Amino acid sequence: MTNRSAVLARLASLVAAAPRDQSLAVRLCAACVTILGADGGAITLASTRPERLTVSTSDGTSARIEDLQDVLGEGPGQEAFREGRAVVTHVDGDHGGPFPMFTEMAGDIAGPVTVWAIPMHPGGTTIGVITLYRSAGALTESLDDAQFLADAVGAALLDDRMTAGMAPFATWSDRARVHQATGMIVAQLAITPDDALAILRAHAYASSATLDSIAREVVERRLTFTHTDHGVSHGAAASDDSTGSGGR
Repeated sequence: MTNRSAVLARLASLVAAAPRDQSLAVRLCAACVTILGADGGAITLASTRPERLTVSTSDGTSARIEDLQDVLGEGPGQEAFREGRAVVTHVDGDHGGPFPMFTEMAGDIAGPVTVWAIPMHPGGTTIGVITLYRSAGALTESLDDAQFLADAVGAALLDDRMTAGMAPFATWSDRARVHQATGMIVAQLAITPDDALAILRAHAYASSATLDSIAREVVERRLTFTHTDHGVSHGAAASDDSTGSGGR
């Protein structure tokens, strides 16, 4: 598997293994923290808009960092959402830089840390930001792979209400083949239908394919999601790639 395929397989494994009473956003947030080796993280939708909503935080520090950005109206998450690019901020006692108030007050909350704010823009439009912090060292994956993961998580979080007019997501739930593929993933991973659809969406994004083409591969048993001793793997029963599910 390519590194990105491994990242996506690990995402599916962690979501499937997490407690079922947690919301999908909580499980996706925890998976991002684990995969990227962060100390904590948060997922916020519409980061600079009045309808801004933090849908998950992994710990108290992440929650306070998100609250701080909301109150100040500045910070890496705000800029990542506005500019649609990853923003990295070092909180190390130097109160200069583009976010002087945030840097000073975040240091009081978390001490010396690095904060990564990675936009989620799976459909070309930024829908929110994943914010991660770590007290020492870099993330365990490259920033490019972290961006790939953030976009896959954004695709998993999308639903019809959030994506009106944003192709190709708006009509996914109306497709019978997608429902059939979702049911097959439920059986393979023993997860809820909502979680299975989220995994299907993430896989479609990661493969640069339509949801319908990935659903066809699942229904025709050319793509399976199966448990192994190391988590969840993606298996292909045929080498034909005519459905348009090639890698990025």
